Amino acid sequence: MRSEIFMLIIGMALVTFATRFSCVALFRQMGIPNWLERWLKHIPTAILTALIVPALVLPKGQIDISFHNHYLLAGIVAAVVAYKSRNILVTLTTGMGTMLALRWFI
Repeated sequence: MRSEIFMLIIGMALVTFATRFSCVALFRQMGIPNWLERWLKHIPTAILTALIVPALVLPKGQIDISFHNHYLLAGIVAAVVAYKSRNILVTLTTGMGTMLALRWFI
């Protein structure tokens, strides 16, 4: 392996370690502020939304907001079921069932 690549990997590892360790060391002493803890609770929702929405709206690389976009229709059905039932198993089953039905019958 070339030395430049090895040094780059070591540098990235050090930066990653330093940023994570500094937060752990800082918050061990004084605790996490309430405002930051409230803000951090929204991170998983934001990341999941950023991953799912492009897959639903851009299934072929272009915006498709029509009844021919099976991903979007199944996603909307799954979102409504998730909101109403608050049950992940029911949501997954309904979303996958909707996608299967759309693929077979339409």
